[in-house]
Amino acid sequence: MRIGIVCPYSWDVPGGVQFHIRDLAEHLIRLGHEVSVLAPADDDTPLPPYVVSAGRAVPVSYNGSVARLSFGFLSAARVRRWLHDGTFDVVHIHEPTSPSLGLLTCWAAQGPIVATFHTSNPRSRAMLAAYPILQPALEKISARIAVSEYARRTLVEHLGGDAVVIPNGVDVDFFAGAEPKAEWQGETLGFIGRIDEPRKGLPVLIKALPRILTERPGARLLVAGRGDEEEAVATLPPEMRSRVEFLGMVSDEDKARLLRSVDVYVAPNTGGESFGIILVEALSAGAPVLAADLDAFAQVLDQGAAGELFANEDADALADAAIRLLGDPARRAELSTRGSAHVRRFDWSTVGADILAVYETVTDGAAAVDTDEKTGGLRARLGL
Repeated sequence: MRIGIVCPYSWDVPGGVQFHIRDLAEHLIRLGHEVSVLAPADDDTPLPPYVVSAGRAVPVSYNGSVARLSFGFLSAARVRRWLHDGTFDVVHIHEPTSPSLGLLTCWAAQGPIVATFHTSNPRSRAMLAAYPILQPALEKISARIAVSEYARRTLVEHLGGDAVVIPNGVDVDFFAGAEPKAEWQGETLGFIGRIDEPRKGLPVLIKALPRILTERPGARLLVAGRGDEEEAVATLPPEMRSRVEFLGMVSDEDKARLLRSVDVYVAPNTGGESFGIILVEALSAGAPVLAADLDAFAQVLDQGAAGELFANEDADALADAAIRLLGDPARRAELSTRGSAHVRRFDWSTVGADILAVYETVTDGAAAVDTDEKTGGLRARLGL
């Protein structure tokens, strides 16, 4: 099958949607399909052979974050050229309502279109206001996927229609087989995310840290991600700042090793999450997970059976739970075992098969319609 996938966000700025698209493309290629991904990218960004650049992106405030999107006449021309050259059996657009390549592709594409909705935003006035503009493009979509029940709910409430829920995928064995790193072990808490993006929740974790470090004198926090490191620890007592180790941006391999090494992975995100791929990666690595009780996180963690939850934005609740887990090896082992079993439902072997089933449904439907139209035309010419 010839598959075109559209990424709305800049390829050179890591994020959950980009990782999902990358892993989906590589999974499909391993299965023998021809895949091309269209994505915004700066000119000097090294790209995998299956990615086609749609040009530079610009930063735009979107869904409580700053996304790098691509829109305009040049982007539209590149979309049309990519569609023309690709002659795809199916086009898979991610976030078709974002002001980026997805919407441009929705307007330009012909034939079967699958759309995946990642956003969870129950009070989006902008989406409601934009509906009359979006409607003609959305009517061209053959099938809709939502990455979680909360993303599906956002779609239904703002745009109407429905979607099948297929979660983000992860290569479970890649994380499970990573080698722990000795210097990252020993009463360590882990955090991975953009340091200077408030909704990722690092300020909540930093606020909880003095109590954690007072109760657990040997503990430390490992932080992987980009952002202003000095500003991140500015509110900590000076004598505690050395107990936070910033690793900067890490490779996929080191991310897996970090998750295999920490005693507790902490996800203090404050909102705007429709799924939580980092939780799935942590569970895959066998890390005990402690997460804010966002609806999407609770769903990923099986309502607390596969990981512990604390009250969102409550630094004291986070501290209490972290202190308890650091002091209870048996509970951590129990969470690791439960999480490792639960996470198998998110492996690409399952998620990829579900997405392919959607592709096959829409392409089979398009073929049937095409056959009916040709047969009808022939019957008309024959006077039948």
